[in-house]
Amino acid sequence: MSSKPTSIKATEASRDRLRLLAQERGTTITELLEELAQSMPTRAEQEQRAFEAAAEPGLEYTNQLQRTGQSAWGKIRAHQGAAAS
Repeated sequence: MSSKPTSIKATEASRDRLRLLAQERGTTITELLEELAQSMPTRAEQEQRAFEAAAEPGLEYTNQLQRTGQSAWGKIRAHQGAAAS
């Protein structure tokens, strides 16, 4: 499905970074943004994926399991942030 182009406001620094990232990948800013938008799941999509992932080993996706998973991902993100520093 093809969509009509539109404008998105961004700082000059963000625009310049997007341009550089697109150039490095041999693509356009528009294609880069489309790829980003499609690759980032919404909260509803994340919930559905978590429900399906829990069902694979036969787990019920309860609030407790959700909190445990969120805690684990928080620790992973914190570790990734520390590693990037």
